[in-house]
Amino acid sequence: MKITHWLRAIHRDLGFLVVGIALVYGISGIFLNHIKEKDPAFRTEEKSVHLPARLTPEALTAAWNADQRLPLLKKIFPIDETHSRLMLEGGVGVYNSADGQVDYERHKKRVFIYWINRLHYNKVGHWSPVADFFAVSLILLAVSGLFIVKGKKGLSGSGKWYLLAGLLVPILYVILSL
Repeated sequence: MKITHWLRAIHRDLGFLVVGIALVYGISGIFLNHIKEKDPAFRTEEKSVHLPARLTPEALTAAWNADQRLPLLKKIFPIDETHSRLMLEGGVGVYNSADGQVDYERHKKRVFIYWINRLHYNKVGHWSPVADFFAVSLILLAVSGLFIVKGKKGLSGSGKWYLLAGLLVPILYVILSL
């Protein structure tokens, strides 16, 4: 049998095998590329609540924790004479003692995005062998893909120009970024 027969078989079967892993890296890669200031694995809710003005830290803790709808208040840190930082379970807030206004935000986990990002960053135990397998698979898919198409659309035809363009993109990007 010809080598191209084996390259096609490897390319086909390996391609099917790594689809799930490729989706994890592809989807999480899109989220991570557009991360800006916020972690896409968390949704932020901004809320406000009114409490009595000029509360001491102890009274503020008691007033806050009396409302069961509010997240647990863990610590209070003074910011200045009228403002205090509230460290909350899953969030943070600011208490204005002059008027009793508390502006706070809570961060809720987007479970699917959180876990695929952890896989992408290799932060899940024993994921390294899977990530290495995927990396080697990508190399095999890239190399086998070069040789399975024959004729004028293959490497000896128009394929060489696409290959050159594909190699030039990262090279030029690095050169222009220096």
